[in-house]
Parts: sequence; C-alpha cells; structure tokens
Amino acid sequence: MTTSLATIGRTLLNKVPEVTLLFWIVKIMSTTVGETVADFLATTLNLGLTGTTWVMMALLIVALIVQFRQRRYVPAAYWVTVVLISVFGTLVTDNLTDNLGVELWMTTVIFAVALTIVFIAWFVTERTLSIHSITTRRREAFYWLAILLTFALGTAGGDLFSEGLDLGYLLSGVIFAAVIAVITVAHFVFKLNAVFAFWAAYVLTRPFGAAFGDLLSQPTDAGGLGLGTTVTSAGFLVIIVIIVTILARREKKAVETLA
Repeated sequence: MTTSLATIGRTLLNKVPEVTLLFWIVKIMSTTVGETVADFLATTLNLGLTGTTWVMMALLIVALIVQFRQRRYVPAAYWVTVVLISVFGTLVTDNLTDNLGVELWMTTVIFAVALTIVFIAWFVTERTLSIHSITTRRREAFYWLAILLTFALGTAGGDLFSEGLDLGYLLSGVIFAAVIAVITVAHFVFKLNAVFAFWAAYVLTRPFGAAFGDLLSQPTDAGGLGLGTTVTSAGFLVIIVIIVTILARREKKAVETLA
C-alpha cells in the first residue's frame, strides 16, 4: 500500500498525464480538431488565416498561463492547452505555406530541425526528455515548446504527403497509421527506447489525425466524405470533453486516495 501511495504521489507531482490508451485517443482527437477547427474559423466563420491565427494565439497564451499556474496535472487545463496548441500549430504551418509561399517540403525540414534543436537543448539542460519528470517550470517550458513544434511538423509532413505528393487523405492516413504501428511493436516487442518511441509516435499522430479529420470534413470532390468542418469539429470536441471528464474523475480519486 505504501509503494502504491508513493507511486501516486510521484504521478501527482508531474504536470502531464500518464501515457495510457485514453491519452492517445484524446491526443489523436485533438489533432483532428486542430485541423478542422482551424479550417472552420478561417473559412466557415470568415476570420481568414491571419485573423484566426491572432485569435488562437491569444487563447493559447491564456491557456498556457493557466496551465503553468497549476501545481499538478489538471486534466481540463492540460487538454484545453493541447487542443489550442494543436490549432495554433496548424496555423503556424498554414501561414508559412499559404501566406509566405514556403513549400511544404521546406516547412517540414524547418520544423524537424527546430524540434531537434529543442530536444538537444532540453537534454543538455535537464539530462532527460522523459515526460514522466515534468516537475519544474523549465522542463514544462521545454515540453510545451516541443509539443507546439510536433504539431507544426506533423501538419507540414501530413500536408506534404496528402497534398504535396498527391497521395490523398485516406492513403496518407493509412501510411502514418502503419508507421505508428511499427513503432508500437518495436517498443513493446523489441524494446525500442521508450522516450524515442513516445516522441516519434507523438509527431506521427498529428498527420494521422489531420488526415482522418480532412477525410471526414473535406468535400467529396476533394477526396473527403463531405461532413464539413462544423460537424466534424463538434463531434470530436464532444468526445474529447467526455474522455477528459472521465480522466478528471480518475485524477480526483487519485488525489483523495493520497490524502
């Protein structure tokens, strides 16, 4: 019992959740929402790419302030930040490609290099890239910067496959799902390094979720199923809220157990 309570105590000191199946489900849902909400705000609500970017930047800053002020992992604060950073990461890539005319292969390289630099700086400073030790402000800052770059990189890479290489949403999604499956097997069967496996999967779930979101929301003549960004965004947001509510109740029970 003492060991169990100690484990719960260490978990509660961490500012990010344990990596479980529900974690990956919500993460993939948030990537889908990041793609569809950005399109919904920019196109359906006619905010435009620039207007949407400013709005989402402001909301993300507020969410990050709330998240950094927490003393432990709080599901609502954490996942709201993830959803907003997913939307903003999408917009960063879209601004480079649509407003500045940077080619998709170049944005993919830029964000890959930027993410590598962040990981190197994080490791040199903290001697770890593990998400199980996000217990200081500095580590949390590295964590969220890395998360932002994974979303931006995932958006660029996903668009490069589905649009740049003209593979379409379905085939692109299948390719990314297959690579994620290979990483999963490599980790659990062949003992691939857990930290590397986590971050590789985290990057790849972004283009997988985006491809899935585009497949559902885009019109049929563009290779989608024509459900639209409104229906797709609303549906996935509802699912995210339900799962986060479940996670919040579990977290509350864990706190009560420790108390």
